Amino acid sequence: MKTFFTKPLFAIAVLFLSENSSAQIFSDFIYKGNDKIYVENPLKENEFYSPVLQGCYPDPSITRKGNDYYLVNSSFSMFPGVPVFHSNDLVNWRQIGHVLDRPSQLKVEKAGFSEGIYAPDIKYNPYNDTFYMVTTQIASGIGNMIVKTKDPEKGWSEVQKLNFDGIDPSIFFDDNGKAYIVHNDAPPKGTEQYSGHRVIKIWDYDLEKDQVVAGTDKIIVNGGVDITQKPIWIEGPHLYKKDGKYFLMCAEGGTGGNHSEVIFMSDHPKGPFVPAANNPILTQRYFPKDRKDKVDWAGHADLVETPDGKYYGVFLGIRPNEKNRVNTGRETFILPVDWSGTYPVFQNGLVPMKPKLKMPDGAKNQTGQNGFFPNGNFTFNDHLKNSQLDFRWIAMRGARENFISSTKNGLKINPFTTNIKAKAPVSALFHRQQHASFEATVSLDFKPKSEKELAGITCYQSENSNYVFGLTKKEKDFYLVLARTEKGNSTLVSSEKITLSKNIRLQVMAEEDNYQFRYSVDGKNFHNLGGKVSGDILSTDVAGGFTGSLIGLYATSSNDIQP
Repeated sequence: MKTFFTKPLFAIAVLFLSENSSAQIFSDFIYKGNDKIYVENPLKENEFYSPVLQGCYPDPSITRKGNDYYLVNSSFSMFPGVPVFHSNDLVNWRQIGHVLDRPSQLKVEKAGFSEGIYAPDIKYNPYNDTFYMVTTQIASGIGNMIVKTKDPEKGWSEVQKLNFDGIDPSIFFDDNGKAYIVHNDAPPKGTEQYSGHRVIKIWDYDLEKDQVVAGTDKIIVNGGVDITQKPIWIEGPHLYKKDGKYFLMCAEGGTGGNHSEVIFMSDHPKGPFVPAANNPILTQRYFPKDRKDKVDWAGHADLVETPDGKYYGVFLGIRPNEKNRVNTGRETFILPVDWSGTYPVFQNGLVPMKPKLKMPDGAKNQTGQNGFFPNGNFTFNDHLKNSQLDFRWIAMRGARENFISSTKNGLKINPFTTNIKAKAPVSALFHRQQHASFEATVSLDFKPKSEKELAGITCYQSENSNYVFGLTKKEKDFYLVLARTEKGNSTLVSSEKITLSKNIRLQVMAEEDNYQFRYSVDGKNFHNLGGKVSGDILSTDVAGGFTGSLIGLYATSSNDIQP
C-alpha cells in the first residue's frame, strides 16, 4: 500500500537562512480531533462521513480513468501546490502527492496567503491517455495555465501558460476527439451591468500545441441563470456530455451564504445554453441560520460518472463553529447525483445536509487505515523522525526542503530571517486545522541564543492574522510568549519566564471559538499561558480570504515578540 510519504528530506542552503542560529528540533507531533458532530453521529457499517476531506481542501475537481478516481483542490500559496488524491470507491482517499511540487511550476514567493493557486480542474483524456490539470496561478504573472501527465502519481509537466484572461478554467474532451476550455471572465468592456457581473467563455483547445485557438472564444453564459435578477459570480464552470446533449455546470452567488450550483443544457458545446427550470441543483442558502450540524456555502462542484453509470458530485462547503466562524475553511464534500431526468440534481443537496451518507455498493470504509486519509474524530501521530515527510505537511510560498532537515531526534527547522508576518517564504511546516475542537501537541528541543530567535507553534490564517506561541530569550532568561496578530499588527497576550532543562511540550487546544495555548516542562503536567483567547482572527469572516486555519511548527531568527 502507498502511504502519504513524499521524497526524502534534505536541507538546501538559501540566502535568507540564519547562519548562526540555535538548533530547533521538533518531534512527536500529535493532532487529535474532538468534534461533537462525530460523537453524536457514530457510523454504522454501511455509512461514511462527508466531508471526505476535512479542513482547507476547497474547490474540488474530480476525474476517472477506469476504476481509478483522482481529485484535486485549490492550494493558494501553500507549497507544494494542488494536493492530488486517489480512490477506487469515492469513500477511501489516499493522497498520492501534489501536482505542483517544483519551484519551476509554482512561483508564489511574494504572494499573499489567499493568492496563488485558484480552482484547479483535473480531467482524463482517453484519446491520448493523458491527465490534464488546468488552473489559475494568481502570482508572478502566470495567470491561467495547464500541466499534464500520463500518471498523476509520477509527476507532472512544466507549466504551459494559456493565452486568455479570467479565472477558473476547466477542460472538456468531446467524444469526437475535440477539446475545449471554459472559464469565468469579465463581461466585454463597457457592458458590465452591476458589481459581480461575470460571464462564462469557451475556447477551442489545440491538443498538439497545448493552447487555446486564437479567435475561437465565445460567451456562452452572460451573468448567470437570469441576468435580470443580477446574479453574481457565475464561475467554476465544467462541461459534460450525456445522451448527445452538452451540460454546463457552474457555481453562482459567490463563495458565501448565497453560494449555489446551477446547470445549463445545449445541443452544441458552444451553445446556446438553456438553464434548467429547477435551478439551483445544489445549495444550502434557504435554511435557518441556527440549524443543527450546519453545512453552508455549498457549491463549486464537479461531477464524475462511475463505471456502472451512476453519478457523484464533489463540492465545497463549510461547517461554521458555534459563533458561526469558519476556522476549518472550505472542505470537500460528496453527494450522489440523480441524473435519471434531463438534468442532474444532487441528492439531498437542496435540504439541510447530514454528516453521514450511505456507502456506495461494494465499498468498505477504511478511514485512517492502509494509508487512506482519515475522517471523523481521528488522531494523527507523527514522530517527525522519518527521512520521509507526510504529504499533509506543507510550507508557505516555498519548498519545505529549503528549511528542514531530518535528524535521528526529530525534524530540524533551520530558521529564515523572515518571520510569520512576512509576505515571503517562512520557515514553518504546516498541518491543516481539520476540526472545530482539537488539540495539537509537539515536543521542542531548543535553547535560543538571543531575543531574535524563536521557535514554537503558530496558528495561521494568513500573514496578517495569526497566533504565535513560542520560546525565546530575554537577556539571560528563557521566556514563553503568546502573541496575537490582527490586520498585521501584533500584540503580546502573555509571557512567562521558564527554566529549561530538557525538551518542552507545546500544545494548542480549541473548543469551537476558544483557543488555549499550554506548555509542559516535564511532559506530563500542562500549564496555560494567556487564558482562553478567541479564534476569531483564524476565521474567514474576520481575516478575509479563502483559506482555513493552519497549525505550524515555526522557527525564525527575526523574532519581534518581546516578553
